[in-house]
Amino acid sequence: MDEALILARVQFGLNIGFHILFPAITIGLAWLIVVFRLRYQRTRDPAWLATYRLWVKVFALSFAMGVVTGVVMSFQFGTNWPGFMNTVGNIAGPLLAYEVLTAFFLEATFLGVMLFGMNRVPDWVHVMSAVIVAIGTTVSAFWILALNSWMQTPAGQVEAGEELIAGSWLEVIFNPSFPYRLTHMLLASGITAAFLVAGLSAWRLLKDSADAAALKTLRFGAALAAVLVPLQIVAGDLHGLNTLEHQPAKIAAVEALWQTERGAPLVLFALIREDRQGNEHVLSIPKGASLILTHQLDGEVKGLAEFGSDVPPVAPVFWAFRVMVGMGVLMLFLSWTSVFLLKKPLPPRWLLWSFAGFTFSGWVATLAGWLVTEIGRQPWLVTGILYTEDAAGAASGAQLGASLTAYVLTYAVLLISYVVVITHLAAKGAR
Repeated sequence: MDEALILARVQFGLNIGFHILFPAITIGLAWLIVVFRLRYQRTRDPAWLATYRLWVKVFALSFAMGVVTGVVMSFQFGTNWPGFMNTVGNIAGPLLAYEVLTAFFLEATFLGVMLFGMNRVPDWVHVMSAVIVAIGTTVSAFWILALNSWMQTPAGQVEAGEELIAGSWLEVIFNPSFPYRLTHMLLASGITAAFLVAGLSAWRLLKDSADAAALKTLRFGAALAAVLVPLQIVAGDLHGLNTLEHQPAKIAAVEALWQTERGAPLVLFALIREDRQGNEHVLSIPKGASLILTHQLDGEVKGLAEFGSDVPPVAPVFWAFRVMVGMGVLMLFLSWTSVFLLKKPLPPRWLLWSFAGFTFSGWVATLAGWLVTEIGRQPWLVTGILYTEDAAGAASGAQLGASLTAYVLTYAVLLISYVVVITHLAAKGAR
């Protein structure tokens, strides 16, 4: 693999990885804000009004960060991957346009009403503006996940010379992996938002244990996480079975399974030796992979040798999956433990520190899952249709290296600034 291709992939991966941090918050947080606004509308409790005003600021900042990085990502389709749009632009272009037309403008318009309209419009209009923004974030996820899922498991396309067009838009949109990916992402965003709310609320309570609004949102975020994490585990299992059916090479990389086996073990940890096509220092559960993937102890799971050279890098997929699952287990433990401990008038400080430490845990799990999804698709950009190397642009390694450096520095500053601002807002509390 040449240097320019590697740098193009790293640059685009950095951009989309940074971008996904913010939709991962806003999709779920928008619906939480609706709940906060409705609770104020019903109770007229000033604490819920202050809570709403705090979190709508966090949402607006997150939304703005997502917009900025999303625009840059759109440009990179042309600069880094012109072959992608040249080949499948007739499918990708309309899906991206639908996202802008049906979701982005909706969110941007009514977000202004949410921020500045409380004392300028009737209550029902203000409440509906929050609902419409939440719907907009979900619709946005729908279209983006439709495109990404089609790239993973393409369906409904037909050839028109050297290009592809949609033979059936219903098949393109509702491709085999789309329902699972959409569900998985919506739950991931809900969990990310729940831990963000709980974590920043815990941070506030460490500063002022008498803050009633922070205690309410801590309990709310923790209870929501306790419900959503188990649902995500079920959705993840179903998603894995769908991936086994349609992208078996990705599953083989996730399991670091080099040869087809019956009764394949579940490898917990191993030193991956891709040069030798094997694993060393393995800790595994006998027959575990077959049981999980086929629901049979002696079920057959295909190994990487079955797919020739069309296999993804094993080590990053293997470890990213384990980071995602490991973080999910820790989230489950913390959220379920907190259900009992948060019934006390004053939560123990170790629990507050734990939630504060898990404020951005949803980001860790989401990024790890994204790495599994995107690296696991390699060497394909569109599975079975377009190789990544065939879509790369003409930019040189030097050009890509310089722009990558600029991206890294810019995004580092933006991320630090974002975290500082929202933690500062949380430390002041809902007012």
